[in-house]
Amino acid sequence: MPFVLSLSKDITHISKSFDKPGPNEFERGFSRASFATEQESYAMCGIVGLYLKNKALEPQLGALFEPMLLSMTERGPDSAGFAIYGDEVPEDKIKLTLQAQDESFDWASLVDKLEKKLGQPINWFRNATAAVLKTKAPEAEARAAIAEFAPEVHVMSAGRSIEILKGIGLPTEVTERFTLGKMKGSHIIGHTRMATESAVTMAGSHPFSTGADLCLVHNGSLSNHFLLRQELRRKGIVFETDNDSEVAAGYLAWRLKQGGSLAEALDGALQDLDGFFTFAVGTRDGFAVIRDPIACKPAVLAETGDYVAMASEYRAFATLPGIENAKVWEPEPATLYVWERH
Repeated sequence: MPFVLSLSKDITHISKSFDKPGPNEFERGFSRASFATEQESYAMCGIVGLYLKNKALEPQLGALFEPMLLSMTERGPDSAGFAIYGDEVPEDKIKLTLQAQDESFDWASLVDKLEKKLGQPINWFRNATAAVLKTKAPEAEARAAIAEFAPEVHVMSAGRSIEILKGIGLPTEVTERFTLGKMKGSHIIGHTRMATESAVTMAGSHPFSTGADLCLVHNGSLSNHFLLRQELRRKGIVFETDNDSEVAAGYLAWRLKQGGSLAEALDGALQDLDGFFTFAVGTRDGFAVIRDPIACKPAVLAETGDYVAMASEYRAFATLPGIENAKVWEPEPATLYVWERH
């Protein structure tokens, strides 16, 4: 894959260097590299991400990110979601984000049952239809107990830092439901969905968890997801929806379970996934962006000394501080871009 590696004090940045586009390019609001027409650019989903280099901005992460996600409403009015990283637990603990369909779900009762079953205390808090649990209990045992006592509850994410929150409705409904604007953290990725090949459900919305502190959002469509889903099921990967994007998430999860790195898993995706895609992948330490070999789906990146932002369209950057001085460019086809703290 054609990338250049350069190091700074605390960031690993894998990318190529490009000049900032001129004003006319910025105002146009869609990818010049995409084969999509202006009309088609609104036909399928929007993805956005924000990685903070400047720790002083972390209390403002939700407030900075919310306008970015809302700017993608036209691209995805069916459902929306985001994965935020922060409030990290120690190495001997795990953080689980759970969601229920019913706002009146009795989380306190579930936690009480889990504590008795697992023999470990659980620190937890509720956020609308979701609850975040922190415990020393092994993840597999916690998941099994949740499935036993509340099979209707979805485990959205697990790790030390990640919280995935998503739901049906306009993006503004989802962000207000979970009070995104008040959230703190180091980085975040999000998605607005326009369903094209599967039902509009909470489980079918993005992001999809791909492992501990890992998740994926996807703009595009995969043509071989049915056969690939069957193959991955034989390898032990479990799917909850018919969504093609969940197959991409399951593929990455399988690759990572084989011992491969994230870069190797994404390189394999370029070979094994048929279709058009831009992926943004969240990790505990940062995020990665990659496009299919012909870059059919739009994507743009912006970088300053304070942050790195990515989106399906330039307009998502309009409210970011200092964007007028940012380096703004479009990611190359089949090229991996990664920003991580070390």
